[in-house]
Amino acid sequence: MLKAGIVGLPNVGKSTLFNAVTRSRKAEAANYPFCTIDPNVGMVVVPDPRLAVLSKISGSQKLVPTAIEFVDIAGLVKGASQGEGLGNQFLANIRETDAIVHVVRCFEDSDILHTMGSVDPVRDIDVITTELILADLDAVQKRLDKTQKKAKSGDKEAQAEVALLERLVPHLNENKPANILEATEDEQKLLKLFQLLSAKPVLYACNVAEGDLATAEQNPFVQKVAAFVKQHHDAAYVPISARIEAELIDLSPEEAKEFLKDLGVTDSGVSNLIRGSYGLLGLQTYFTAGEKEVRAWTIKKGWKAPQAAGVIHTDFEKNFIKAEVVSYEDLVRLGSTAAARDAGKYRLEGKEYVFRDGDVALFKIGA
Repeated sequence: MLKAGIVGLPNVGKSTLFNAVTRSRKAEAANYPFCTIDPNVGMVVVPDPRLAVLSKISGSQKLVPTAIEFVDIAGLVKGASQGEGLGNQFLANIRETDAIVHVVRCFEDSDILHTMGSVDPVRDIDVITTELILADLDAVQKRLDKTQKKAKSGDKEAQAEVALLERLVPHLNENKPANILEATEDEQKLLKLFQLLSAKPVLYACNVAEGDLATAEQNPFVQKVAAFVKQHHDAAYVPISARIEAELIDLSPEEAKEFLKDLGVTDSGVSNLIRGSYGLLGLQTYFTAGEKEVRAWTIKKGWKAPQAAGVIHTDFEKNFIKAEVVSYEDLVRLGSTAAARDAGKYRLEGKEYVFRDGDVALFKIGA
């Protein structure tokens, strides 16, 4: 299962946010740096209203959503790439994730210490990004030294690797993350092999005060993050209030809805964060729908029909024959499986069919 790592400076709300998205109290949240040392791991259901709609059409009472894994990683500090604040251990934890949810503090509160002395989310982003880049620079240089000898012997793969590494060194030296390096499709595949920290996709979680959630886009700190992200990283950001999320953990869905209504919002932000992380990991959902259950299945964007079938069972990929597919939109518009078939909206697709988000599928498998 793919993992999203929650990172940021100490005391920005990472552990509180982790508890909120995982609907648990696994992570200690305290007003001092490094209250988290060992990473906390939790499974998070991806909110998808399409499941309930499909259950009405199929007559199934059982809904099985899809999920991703979140990892709460201890706060990084300036100098982490040189071992400050147990930095090497924390950077290693980030290396094991597939994407980064970077929590930045976008609220003033004199009772909560800020390790940098003041609230400045763009400065905080730069601190973390620089540490990731410095760690990558060290890793790239070591890999380059190791690969050059092999490249000189005429090894074509090693030569391609050296060419990319030699482009990465000046790029990283300019304090630019690896995820904005212009690269061909083949170079992108190589980059993944390098497992660089700054090559991971990033979603910025702007942690705002309770009273600011309804007007988060007007928050000057959030606006700074939005401008920075657009200019520097082509990433995404989501305003969220970790403190509100923590208060919602023990409430029923009805109580939570009422609580949020009193604050002037319909969504706490956590749903957008989870969905954003899901997209950040390059994931999409297809469905199987029958009388027994409606289930969401997670696949990577661009996967073909046999690969999509393989997430149900490895034998499905091996013995794939055909997939009977209808789009979620067509099925809902027509109101029933029978009507969709009569309208010719169910299609028989072969091994080359690329699955789309929202496809509803039934697989034909050989012996």
